[in-house]
Amino acid sequence: MEDIFEVKDKTGRKIRLTREQWNHIKAEHPEIEKEEVQLAIEKPIKIIEKTNNKYSYYQYLKYKKLPFRFLRVIVKYLNGEGFIITSYFVKRIS
Repeated sequence: MEDIFEVKDKTGRKIRLTREQWNHIKAEHPEIEKEEVQLAIEKPIKIIEKTNNKYSYYQYLKYKKLPFRFLRVIVKYLNGEGFIITSYFVKRIS
């Protein structure tokens, strides 16, 4: 699988975005840019642990249309590596 990018989050864990997942994100949410996803991983305003090694990374993007200004990036960890599952805009952090 080809990677679009691999970055470290603020805790030092590696997180990858594969071409397959990027194509999925762009098909469902064409308003999202790669740089926005990368920013949400590298400098999130909040990280919330969900279930089954899944985490939500949030970034506030003030230039986006109201009311959807929070970018949520869902990351799943397998064997210590993070993989971006999807990303989309939400009204609030939850």
